[in-house]
Amino acid sequence: MHQFEDLKIWEKAMQIAQMVYELSALFPKEEKYGLTSQIRRSAISVPSNIVEGAGRNTNGEFKNFLGMANGSSNELLTQLVLSHRLNFVEESKVSPIIERVKEVQKMNYSLIKTLLKTNQY
Repeated sequence: MHQFEDLKIWEKAMQIAQMVYELSALFPKEEKYGLTSQIRRSAISVPSNIVEGAGRNTNGEFKNFLGMANGSSNELLTQLVLSHRLNFVEESKVSPIIERVKEVQKMNYSLIKTLLKTNQY
């Protein structure tokens, strides 16, 4: 079991989720149950899966939840690009979040590799 509060990846993912909530507040009101809801769910899914995996009993279980966090981060990237393509937000507001998501993805892949090396399942 890992202390999630000590994981830099979790803190960075939480910052992204906050940024996405602030960004999605700019979306059109008719998107409340559409892209706004979906992008927020994807954003919060990343740190949620990290923390859930950190609380599991084995590194193998943790690795599986990190894999789910990767999937959610890819969904989030897609939704961020779409929000710009639909002209809901300017590129200057989306780009910094996209870069942070990519940074978290790199951290996530590195953490998974580390867990695989420890071979503790």
